[in-house]
Amino acid sequence: MGYVDGVPDESGDSSAVGYRPVGAAAAAAANRRWWDGDADAYLAEHGRFLGGDQPGAARFVWGPEGLDEADVGLLGDVAGRRVLEVGCGAAQCGRWLVERGAAVVGVDLSIGMLGHAHRLDAAISHQGGRRVDLVCADARRLSLASECVDLACSAYGALPFVTDPGRVHAEVARVLRPGGRWVFSVTHPVRWAFPDDPGPAGLVVARSYFDRTPYVETGADGEPAYIEQHRTLGDRVREVVGAGLRLLDVVEPEWPDGHDQVWGGWSPRRGRLIPGTAIFVTAKPE
Repeated sequence: MGYVDGVPDESGDSSAVGYRPVGAAAAAAANRRWWDGDADAYLAEHGRFLGGDQPGAARFVWGPEGLDEADVGLLGDVAGRRVLEVGCGAAQCGRWLVERGAAVVGVDLSIGMLGHAHRLDAAISHQGGRRVDLVCADARRLSLASECVDLACSAYGALPFVTDPGRVHAEVARVLRPGGRWVFSVTHPVRWAFPDDPGPAGLVVARSYFDRTPYVETGADGEPAYIEQHRTLGDRVREVVGAGLRLLDVVEPEWPDGHDQVWGGWSPRRGRLIPGTAIFVTAKPE
């Protein structure tokens, strides 16, 4: 997300930023174009933090705070399990899961991001590592059979960007086997009341928490170029329950000592005072 309320976005792009309604199809098309075009720059900036292209270097990081699945085990034991990663990007999380014995399918809307996933997979497979199976698909319409995966996960993938996240949850619930977990992280809903600024200005409430109007960056052609969606904490819970899933936990990672990396609006200054990420741990009933 770029900075708003008069603060430039971090890319330096001159596109207009603001809040306005955008339809589901336009949002999907805009975000596909954005991630295709931004894939190289995104991985150049954040790739090291998310995990390298050497066997054993992969990480499963739930958000900019650096909370690592290796430490918290929100998915449980993944060895021998078939796992779906939704909005996998370059599939760093998927590679971490593969290294721990899982068979992983990664789904993403962006060909540009999946191209990086293929590149990283090739580097690892040449050194004896195992690949992630990759599929280009909209998370609202998963091209997978019903009840074919044991676990599903997403670290900031798909859900912050779609206009109808309930459809993503319904699709995940469909492909999950009974008893399977669906764990996903998103921007913490509280953050939407504050400007997306890592400095002092980002600690002053500027918008209503209850205003769900999407954040939109508009290109020079007047078309949406990048879109993020806001949902309240209650919205997220209702979406999960509405898909027939059970909510087991909501994890709000604290900013750890010694972590000084700024990532957009995430920073040590803000992270020690207000939550930046919310992780929802859910399960499909037996």
